[in-house]
Amino acid sequence: MNYKKLVGVALGAMALGMAGPLFAKVSPDEAAQLGQTLTPVGAEKAGNKDGSIPEWTPGAKRGPMSGEFPNNPKIDGEKPLFTITKANVDQYKDKLTKGHLKLLTSYDTYKMNVYPSHRVVGWPEEIYKATKENASSCEMIGTDNPNNCKLGFPFPIPKTGAEPIWNHKLKWRGENATRYNNQMIVQPDGQFQLTKIIEDVTFGYASIKSPVPLTTEEGEFLKYLSKTVAPPRLAGTYILVHEKAGTGAGGRQAWLYTPALKRIRRAPTVCCDNPYEGTDGHQFYDQVDMFNGVLERYDWKLLGKREMYIPYNSNKMAGNKIKYKDLAKPKHVNPDIPRYELHRVWVVEANIRPGTSHTFKKRVFYIDEDGWNIVAVDDYDNRDELYQFQEGHLVFAYNIQACSTIPEVIYHFNSGRYFITAAINEDKPYDLSVTFSSDYFTSSSVQKSSTK
Repeated sequence: MNYKKLVGVALGAMALGMAGPLFAKVSPDEAAQLGQTLTPVGAEKAGNKDGSIPEWTPGAKRGPMSGEFPNNPKIDGEKPLFTITKANVDQYKDKLTKGHLKLLTSYDTYKMNVYPSHRVVGWPEEIYKATKENASSCEMIGTDNPNNCKLGFPFPIPKTGAEPIWNHKLKWRGENATRYNNQMIVQPDGQFQLTKIIEDVTFGYASIKSPVPLTTEEGEFLKYLSKTVAPPRLAGTYILVHEKAGTGAGGRQAWLYTPALKRIRRAPTVCCDNPYEGTDGHQFYDQVDMFNGVLERYDWKLLGKREMYIPYNSNKMAGNKIKYKDLAKPKHVNPDIPRYELHRVWVVEANIRPGTSHTFKKRVFYIDEDGWNIVAVDDYDNRDELYQFQEGHLVFAYNIQACSTIPEVIYHFNSGRYFITAAINEDKPYDLSVTFSSDYFTSSSVQKSSTK
């Protein structure tokens, strides 16, 4: 970078009131690899040397926009190749997260059934085209301000630790969605308390119909509204979020309605390591969707790629043939249900930044290369000990060509409890056909709805 460009970057950052450097776009030669040696979203197209990770073969679009649970009859009928247990864990530990290692070494009852790997995650053509354009135009200012990005993955060839996290946050998930989010606090003996939440989301940035670009002037990329419907002591609680890039007053805006107060109010605490309403401290706000919200409290380091056993093609885990009593077992989920496959993941380490604070001193994220979805997180406390482990069970939605994690599990190693969230098994699958009125995601609309 020459002197004039360096000065321009510095002045631009100062004018925007932002801390941190502006990271350059990739070179034309690098961007040209998208769709060639790399998939259109930046994964390695080829499999690995021994064939245990196959070549990328995305699934074709199929299925209705509502009423269908994740499924692939061919994949769902397969048998495990082998099982990782406490007895043989040393043979596989170089391909396991620290969280999986701790579960395997702590509990004789825990195991990981490993199946053949399938790389079926694909995306609409509009996402491919926009992603390639982003590679040459999108830039990162500090950790919280993507600039000149539109519709597709902003950083298909990441250079910094913050960039894969933003790929996760901005991924295509359809135009709008309604989902049941069933949550369970599972006690060491397997007993659980069930909370039911209905969530509505509309996507601005990742909208094929009317994408909202992210620039230094405009940072809103989705709107979210949740309503708790059970148990009775929590029913009628609403959380409204306008999710934005940036930090402080220019970033996320959130509101909370509680039946006790009977009014909606601004809620700056809907952030970071504040406990999510109704979870009794078992999930922080920034653990929703594996990670969300600001990155500013951490220094982010891109550690590169690894081949690892991760939850993948988890249709059984997400499907309606599993009851919650079958899923929730003492100490950990029923190990006969999850499906694990060998895949390449990006590994990102986040260390607490001096002068900031968080319950987690360090977090290590594992991000699937094909889906840019966080599938696991090792969370460390201030003693540098593994405190929690987050596991997201990845499914591919053929109907909209996108992926998500259903359900997600947070293991609390200090208490022996664990928390299941984003489960849909005993309710309805995602409804991706919904539309919302222009004023639906407003505080006044929520106030009116809450009093009906």
